[in-house]
Amino acid sequence: MPKFCANLTWLFQELPFIERFAAAKEAGFAAVEVLFPYDSNAQDIVNELGRYELTMALINCPPPNYTGGDQGWAAVPATQDRFRRDFNRAVRYAKTLGARHLHVMAGEAVGDAARACFIDNLRWAAAQAPKQILTIEPINADTMPGYFLNDFDLARDVIETVAAPNVRLQFDAFHAAKITGDVMGTWAAMQDLVAHVQVAQLPDRTEPDKGAIDYPAFFAQLDADGYAGWVSGEYGPMTHTEQGLGWIA
Repeated sequence: MPKFCANLTWLFQELPFIERFAAAKEAGFAAVEVLFPYDSNAQDIVNELGRYELTMALINCPPPNYTGGDQGWAAVPATQDRFRRDFNRAVRYAKTLGARHLHVMAGEAVGDAARACFIDNLRWAAAQAPKQILTIEPINADTMPGYFLNDFDLARDVIETVAAPNVRLQFDAFHAAKITGDVMGTWAAMQDLVAHVQVAQLPDRTEPDKGAIDYPAFFAQLDADGYAGWVSGEYGPMTHTEQGLGWIA
């Protein structure tokens, strides 16, 4: 059975943010991820992680208030200086929270200049924070129109061109299903690059249980392939979060 992680940005939204750590522990999770923790006091989060013996698996970069803002800018040539400034802040947060993985968001861009910028920024970031695992995640065009990294072949191209051991793939099965229509085949093609997995069901990004994606088969394949990383539930619960956690069993 994979190691399951709770995304506290999506799950337990019926509770104030700082109370979601206790709820995750009570539900049986050993790790959490928070997409944008920057509006919260870092020490408050550290205290909750310690109190409930939880691991922070992942946070996102960039750090500013994300609501209604840009979807990252690592691949946007005009914002390279801003990316590098904000990356350093994100790394400080990741270190404080003990987050092993830092998801570097590409942003809205297109073309060769965007690819070159993304690769340049990732090489710089990998050297800047050699002990921090940086992940990049293909995101489907329906969820984020115009997002640069919207294809798994492009993700492989970028990672192999950057050629840094701490730049890896974040595999979201929901996005894989939307992009390729074949979660198992995409996993088989990309698993050698994967450092972190996220799950949700089609079509509405709800609990990863019965539906278009055969999650029992997917989880069994992760075990068979020896995947040892976290599998995070990044989905919108259909009702109360705890009522929808049967997928873990």
